[in-house]
Amino acid sequence: MTIGIHVSGAGKIYESLNRAHALGCQTMQIFARNPQQWKGKPLDSKDIEEFKVRRNKLKINPVFIHISYLINLASPDARLYKGSIQSYIEDIQEASRLEADYIVTHMGSHKDTSEEAGIARLINALNKILDETKGLKVGILLENTSGSGSWLGYKFEHQKKIISGIKDKLRLGLCLDTAHAYLAGYDLSTREGLSSMLNEIEGLVGIGLIKLIHLNDAHGDLASHHDRHDHIGKGSIGLEGMKRIINHPKLKKIPMILETPKDSPLSDEMNLKLVRKLAKAG
Repeated sequence: MTIGIHVSGAGKIYESLNRAHALGCQTMQIFARNPQQWKGKPLDSKDIEEFKVRRNKLKINPVFIHISYLINLASPDARLYKGSIQSYIEDIQEASRLEADYIVTHMGSHKDTSEEAGIARLINALNKILDETKGLKVGILLENTSGSGSWLGYKFEHQKKIISGIKDKLRLGLCLDTAHAYLAGYDLSTREGLSSMLNEIEGLVGIGLIKLIHLNDAHGDLASHHDRHDHIGKGSIGLEGMKRIINHPKLKKIPMILETPKDSPLSDEMNLKLVRKLAKAG
């Protein structure tokens, strides 16, 4: 399996690779800049070159970059919408400089409008972004959500509608977050629930579009729509549920990134150790 975690990008950007390698990761996810800021300081060219050298040496592949939480490509607010598109374009260009493989994004909130209107705005935004970054290799992964508030992406029919509206589909894929799926109503704690979700994805868009799995247990009740992650085996999906996900024939070759709680210095090590144990047992 290809397993990694979301690692801190504090300090020099290339130091994130060392953090991932120290935990035995083959892949990783980072924020390229502060996720709560619109404008980050451009990465230094020397730091970018060092990032690429270290990545090659440490064999961290693929590399995923998570988009800023402030970006909302489905917003009805004209200023926020325009700013989100521009920031997204800049982030893809920065990711390309790092030679990152994918950018991961939540699908946005339609706020006080309808889901249909939000999806239409998101399609329009993604078409502009893909056109403005034509020629770059960085892919865009749409992450499913728990469905809190007015966030899109809590059912895979949304992803189908969005993908159908994209002109250049070659750089578009999915990120499957297991905690979000459970909290949105897909019962991944059972064999039947997991099979049902995978059959739905296959029928709507195809399993092959899943390029990344955010491997998280869920803190909360089924279909509670609260976005809260838990340690592997400690949440509502449970140990057996997580084991089935990790070892499922359709999923086990897809890179998996843990976004589990970091409530102690040993949390990442603990969760990674358990995932590897479950994979070996499976």
